[in-house]
This record gives sequence, C-alpha cells and structure tokens, in this order.
Amino acid sequence: MTDPVLVSTTDGLTTVTINRPKALNALDVSTKEALLDAIVTASSDPQCRAVLLTGSGDRAFCVGQDLREHVGNLAGDDPLATVHKHFNPVASALYEMPKPVVAAVRGAAAGAGASLAFLADFRIGGPSTAFTMAFAGIGLAADTGASHTLPRLVGPSIAARMLMLNERVDADRAHALGLLTHLTDDDEDVLPRATELATTLANGPTICFAQIKQQLRQEGGFTEALEAEARAQAACGYTEDHVAAVDAFVNKRPPVFKGR
Repeated sequence: MTDPVLVSTTDGLTTVTINRPKALNALDVSTKEALLDAIVTASSDPQCRAVLLTGSGDRAFCVGQDLREHVGNLAGDDPLATVHKHFNPVASALYEMPKPVVAAVRGAAAGAGASLAFLADFRIGGPSTAFTMAFAGIGLAADTGASHTLPRLVGPSIAARMLMLNERVDADRAHALGLLTHLTDDDEDVLPRATELATTLANGPTICFAQIKQQLRQEGGFTEALEAEARAQAACGYTEDHVAAVDAFVNKRPPVFKGR
C-alpha cells in the first residue's frame, strides 16, 4: 500500500506530503495518524529547521475528513470522536510547531484541509487554489483550529460568512484577504515557490523564528506583549546566530545562520 503521508528532509527542510491524490488527499484515520507523527517528529528533529506542507497531485491540497469513512462512524456512539482523537492533536502540533511552516496549496483546500493551511505561517497558492470551509454544508461547526485562526486572518465578519454561508473563496480573493501569502501565475509554480520560501526560512535564524511565532500567539494586552517581547529577546540574545550576525553586520559581511 502507498504511504498516506510522505516525509523527507533535505538541507534542513522537511517536506510533509499528504499522499492520497485519488481521494483528493482526504483525511482518513491512517492519514491523520501519519500526519500527526510527521509533524511531531519534525518539531523535535534537530535536522529540521523548516516544514513544507503540501498534498499530492494538482487537484487538491486536502479536502478534509474522508466522508466515505465518516459514514461508518455515524452509526457509533461517538461519531465525532475523531475531533478529540485526531484533529485536535494535529492542529495543536502545527500551532505549537517552533519552526516555520509553509503550505503549498494547490487546488482545493476544504474543511479540515483549509484549517490545516491556516495553521501554516505562510501559504502559497496558484490560479486553481480555492478555500471552502465546508463544515456547515454537512451540518457541522468548524474544527482543526479554524474557529481561532480564520477570524484572525480575515476578521470575524468574513470568517462568519465563510463558515456559515459555506462561501468558496477563489485564489484572487484569497490573496486579497491574506489567506494566501503569495499567489503564483501558474499552478505549476506553487510547489517550487513554496519550496524556495521554506528553504530560505530553513537557512534563517530559526531560534529567532520560534520566538517570533510565540510572540504572534501571545494573548492579552500591551503589557503582556511587552513582557513576552522581553522574554523572546532574552532567549535570542545569547544565541550564536545573534552574536555572529551582529559581527557580520559590523564587518559588512552577509550573516550565516546555523540555528543555534
């Protein structure tokens, strides 16, 4: 059988590919389990300095829960047990990932698939990219973190329209709303552009990036933000990357970051 998730690490970049193209990369149990394992492993792997998340084929990034499998769950005592058991752990692992995450979103991103993309730090798409939340279309509320990430990306009003009215957001509008960080002119350029960005991040000051991600997740007011900034700067200030980069700047050399 073909592995439902493919993982490879080259030059500090770990590529995680949801690999069910015939099913539009829908998430069955084995795929969710493999995806969680890949994300958790990348998080703690010292060889991984950035993550590229994508889907096989060009029709879909990921269309969310495999509804053919879900039909069988509806007869059980807890038909949505997968939310606690699978989707929440995957979402938490991506949200807490200390390394930069780039999503290469080719084709459709629907339901939990869209939610996964929203958990990335950067999203690259092409002309065929489209987001549909899909949950309300089958009588469900949001999961996989979308109730948190989506309103922060587009505001509560547009998030409500996308979630309640099941609005499809095409590539141009997604780019205008900030759902896509970069929109390529050709779908064939999505993966190369995402790989280029992820590689750039992998070669950057990754301890600094981890602290920035924590800052962006910080809840609270201005005072809490200042305290979080002080903690982050203290964590960065003793790194080899910071010391070497300052020296490189003073001596008019480009910095070389080693992630330590």
